[in-house]
Amino acid sequence: MAAGWSQQLLGVAAVAGWLALLALGALQVRRRWNGQREWSRKLVHIGTGAVVPIAWASGIDRLIAIPAAGLITLLAAMNHRFRLLPAIEDVGRASYGTIAYGASITLLLLQFWPQQPAAVAAGVLVMAVGDGLAGLLGPLVSSPCWLVWGQRKSVVGTGAMAAGSLAMLLLVRQLAIAAGLPHPELPALLAISATAVVLEQVAVGGLDNFTVPLAAGWLWQRLS
Repeated sequence: MAAGWSQQLLGVAAVAGWLALLALGALQVRRRWNGQREWSRKLVHIGTGAVVPIAWASGIDRLIAIPAAGLITLLAAMNHRFRLLPAIEDVGRASYGTIAYGASITLLLLQFWPQQPAAVAAGVLVMAVGDGLAGLLGPLVSSPCWLVWGQRKSVVGTGAMAAGSLAMLLLVRQLAIAAGLPHPELPALLAISATAVVLEQVAVGGLDNFTVPLAAGWLWQRLS
């Protein structure tokens, strides 16, 4: 393994601890704001993005990262079916977004980890923060809206997606520079952000949770 066992265990413990805090936080948000079912789900959605930088900083090995991501995706599928943690899934509409999110992270790890961690981080953080902010701010702030295959989209939500995506890409670029890794220049980052915004418009059944991270990660790698 690239890092020693002690460092691997610390990294796994850090990731597991963070995910446990997110689950507890989601339960607390659901209890306090029961009428806002989307809030607890978006807390987990946004917070999950931090898992990749934690794994990157900890040097978690491919042999640990990929099975762990696959297991989490399997657990998400079980939760979707049996509602073991309703604070994560009970949003009042048919969506496989949580499963698709886990599957996209697993595929990014399969393709890029650990040689190109920035590509994985870019894909995951664009979806976590960009889409998460869109899902939170879009319904809260009144603005012109439209329907895409039955899914409501708005100026505020789309703007939040664009701003959040670009901010995360700029952050990952700085991390890549610090690590001495290849990275896209600003025009390429704008292109990746624009692509993510377009793909996020097609969110039927949570499809964007799959397409956005994969496209952002792949474009990061191709344009670096």
